[in-house]
Amino acid sequence: MDPIILHIRDPIHGTIPIHKTEIPLIDHPHFQRLRNIKQLGFADLAFPGATHSRYSHSLGAMHVATRLFDRLIPVGSVPSRVRDRFRKTLRLAVLFHDIGHAPLSHTTEILMPQVSTLGLDPRYIVGSQDRQATHEDYTFKLILDSALTMEITKQVASFDIQPPDIVELLLGNGPFTHRFRHGGKDYAPILRQIVSSECDADRMDYLQRDSFYAGVNYGRFDADWLIDNVVAVEHGAAIHLGIHERAMFSFEDFLLSRYHMFSTVYLHHTPVIFEEMLRAYFQDTDDGFTLPSDIESYAALDDIHLWHHLRSSENKWAQFIVHRQPYHLLDERNEAQFVGQQAHGFHARLREELASADIDTIQTRSKSELSKYFKRDTNVQLFVVTTTDEHIPIENYSALYERYQTPALFNRIFVPKAHRARARMIWKNLLANNVGRKSLGDQRPQI
Repeated sequence: MDPIILHIRDPIHGTIPIHKTEIPLIDHPHFQRLRNIKQLGFADLAFPGATHSRYSHSLGAMHVATRLFDRLIPVGSVPSRVRDRFRKTLRLAVLFHDIGHAPLSHTTEILMPQVSTLGLDPRYIVGSQDRQATHEDYTFKLILDSALTMEITKQVASFDIQPPDIVELLLGNGPFTHRFRHGGKDYAPILRQIVSSECDADRMDYLQRDSFYAGVNYGRFDADWLIDNVVAVEHGAAIHLGIHERAMFSFEDFLLSRYHMFSTVYLHHTPVIFEEMLRAYFQDTDDGFTLPSDIESYAALDDIHLWHHLRSSENKWAQFIVHRQPYHLLDERNEAQFVGQQAHGFHARLREELASADIDTIQTRSKSELSKYFKRDTNVQLFVVTTTDEHIPIENYSALYERYQTPALFNRIFVPKAHRARARMIWKNLLANNVGRKSLGDQRPQI
């Protein structure tokens, strides 16, 4: 057993125990880099407190994953050496799950090269090798083939753990081995569900952390009750994640927390327009900022480098971002509230009128959905365990999936600040002429 020799103070979870072999991995420059990558990109421009990092989130998610594991696979359920190996591999998988994020988190992924240029073992490439790389691909590369890899091997070899074991828990699908089997049962599904699923440690941490730092209540749920009521479910020859029926209100609150956080924080119009302006900057200029395929060069980049680059640029989009001069929101409509294509029709007519007046526009479409997991892989299921010990797939038990099967789709039109007054007049005239009024209503622009 790896002794605990350090406790990290955390505003969300209190104290987070750190084991002896984990300290060199946390102290490694590739992980310390996450201190300088914001968890929420541009969100702090709307929510000033939301300046927390991927570093603190990763530590918090590892702590939640450990709590889930200890509840699901308690001491004595499997031999101690097997349990210690499963537990340590899970902790490291969740600790490193975000290590491949680029500066400003998701915002700069549009600059990532083709995945084949990373030199990643093809067995760990999900999908086509001709596609663009993602932060997950860089995460796998950092764990499997970087300066961090040697340190991982050195610290956890005594647990019979190798870097590919960690990646196997992070993969949604791929070259699965029998490393997580014991007693004729496959524990890989439940371990992967703790990492990424409908009820995972990642979301349990970031919802609480993001809502805390953003200063909103939407991401709060009864995490203690939910964790106390998870249960291992044997389905076929595999072990899956289950939730006791008595905790379903907490679980549904957890689902809605994510849905509402997307609607109110993650897809707030301010970070959305800054992301669009950053995308416009990268499309408008070729002045040197790239995301390299060489993993050591990539691991040297963080938010500080990107902001320095933007401040040094004379490009208009870079200047808009640096001086916090976003395009202003003229019109916002939730497509789910309207019939057919009328929301699109109104915005198409609005953009035509604005273009005729020589007013530039940026149009965005953002989606908030209740779930992104349960329909994805029918071989890994989340179950509700009833009082009669019946195991029911979660989507067949909770009515929330049916109720929220249509995602919220936010269609927005933004205009330059200098043309705000003229743009609003055109917007008002369209409404006065009843263009789209019947189904769209006279919604006020948020400017």
